[in-house]
Amino acid sequence: MAAPDDVEGVDFGTSGFTAVTRAPEPVAEAAPEAAPVEEAPAVAESAAESQAAAAVESRTEASASRDNVRTAPSTPAPSTPAPQPAPAPSTPAPEPAPAPEPAPAPEPAPAPGGGGVLGVAAAYTGYPYVRGGSSPATGFDCSGYTSYVFAQVGVSLPRTAAAQQASAAPVSSPQPGDLVFFGYPAYHVGIYAGGGMMYDSGNPGTGVVYRAVFSGVSGYGRVL
Repeated sequence: MAAPDDVEGVDFGTSGFTAVTRAPEPVAEAAPEAAPVEEAPAVAESAAESQAAAAVESRTEASASRDNVRTAPSTPAPSTPAPQPAPAPSTPAPEPAPAPEPAPAPEPAPAPGGGGVLGVAAAYTGYPYVRGGSSPATGFDCSGYTSYVFAQVGVSLPRTAAAQQASAAPVSSPQPGDLVFFGYPAYHVGIYAGGGMMYDSGNPGTGVVYRAVFSGVSGYGRVL
């Protein structure tokens, strides 16, 4: 239904209407004001102070470094000594070789078939020479010595050198245990020991000895 065109002059009155109280609209709470930020100036001031302190410290260190350079004594570079030659190894002086002991007199070889006649002959070396002697109790002359030695192995010889020469079989290649004669008829006799050596009783100065066959040999004879 359309509203009347002219409603301004119409008095509606108040009867039949209930008054309506309009609730007030809520008021929006204002946001709290932010506290003024004062940190930025403080940070800037702190940074400026740090930069100033760093600059002062840098200048102090540079100045100290220059002072050290000016005051530090110049230390010469250590000189490297030339390497010393290695000492030659000490070689101990060689010990002197001990003096060789004198070679013992060669032991006489036993005569062929002699039964140890050379051993008996050697046993009486050192006994005195006595003219006419024929035993250890009295001493020996040359033929007394040979006759005594051979008697110990069972061979009987004449008493004198000449008689022994006459009874022996002459040999050109003497062997140990043969008789060796000097002169003809023989005036001296010994027992050949081999290797150019002999046992004999030569004179009062030597007695019974083992020695080299000396010159004057007239021959050799075999009695064994």
